[in-house]
Formats: sequence, C-alpha cells, structure tokens
Amino acid sequence: MDYPHTFKKPERISYQREIDRLFEEGNAFISYPLRVVYLEQKPFSGAIVSVLIGVPKKKIKHAVKRNRMKRLIREAYRLNKNALVEYFREKESGLLIAFLFIGNELYQWKEMEAALRKALDILKEKTE
Repeated sequence: MDYPHTFKKPERISYQREIDRLFEEGNAFISYPLRVVYLEQKPFSGAIVSVLIGVPKKKIKHAVKRNRMKRLIREAYRLNKNALVEYFREKESGLLIAFLFIGNELYQWKEMEAALRKALDILKEKTE
C-alpha cells in the first residue's frame, strides 16, 4: 500500500540528465520565496512527480539554516502533494519540479506552506 504522505527516493530527482533537461527545457514562475522550474515529462525513476529542492549558499550562508529551509520546503511539499500527484496520475503524464529558494531571510512554517500551496495551484493551472 502506498501511503499518501510519504516522500521516498523515487520522488526525488537524482539523475543528472533529468536535472539538466529540467533547467534547459523547463518553464519557470515565482511563488515568493520560491522559484519553481517545471517540465512535463515522465521521470526516469517511475514516480509520477519528481522534485528537486535547492537553497543557495549565496542567499543563506549557514548550512544549518539552509538545511532548515530545505526541510521546511520538503515537509510542506510532502503534506500538500496529493492533489498534484492525483492530477498527473489521471492525466497519465509525469512532472519534474525544482523548488529553488530565492528569499533573503528564514521563513516560518506557515509562510513556507502558503507559498508552496500557491506554487502547486499555479502548477496545476499551467499544465492543463
């Protein structure tokens, strides 16, 4: 049985070819403090939606704080991904997504979750 609120290895983009193709051919938009790059393509891993999360060292200098932001983004995605995954399952398609943090300061859980929910809604609209 596949539990709805999991975030396993196949759901993460790990192939360099996928990452390169995502950034070369993908479309982007901003849901501040996130820049979202997406490409409608079936991931190599077999998952319906695969995700990459990045927080640049230039924006957040300390590794502890960078890791905290990555954890917040990952957790917000994990809890809110179900509608997006179901949408692409029905479409019989796939999606590669990169969530890139572009803010200058640390964000709290509520702000990050709101930005990620907004990003997922925009993704559904743009891929119709």
